[in-house]
Amino acid sequence: MEIMRAGSRPSGKGPADWFTGRVRIDPLFNSHDPERVQGASVTFEPGARTAWHTHPLGQTLIVVAGFGRVQRWDGPVEEIRPGDVVWFAPGEKHWHGASPATAMTHIALQEVKDGKVVDWMEHVTDQQYGA
Repeated sequence: MEIMRAGSRPSGKGPADWFTGRVRIDPLFNSHDPERVQGASVTFEPGARTAWHTHPLGQTLIVVAGFGRVQRWDGPVEEIRPGDVVWFAPGEKHWHGASPATAMTHIALQEVKDGKVVDWMEHVTDQQYGA
């Protein structure tokens, strides 16, 4: 058994290569062999969002606070609220983030495949975000 105490891991700033706007990442857990699941709490300030990306084994988001947006490639922008659970299929190109006026926090769960959990792509344009 391992207990990961709240506050025992430092918060990190979302890198500009992967995010637009102010984003805080609080690591929750990393996988231990043979398991593959990783989890983090991610807080997006108003207007902040990820770049387009995919996950080799998919991703689940659990919205815990605020108001946000998600979009899959060639799909509509969808609004998300606390209690919503969003699943992206393996390899599905997507982005997620806060609404323009309200911050949003979600728990992000993804699995490691061959040492990788995400493939980052181009930034979401303001036009795509506002669609």
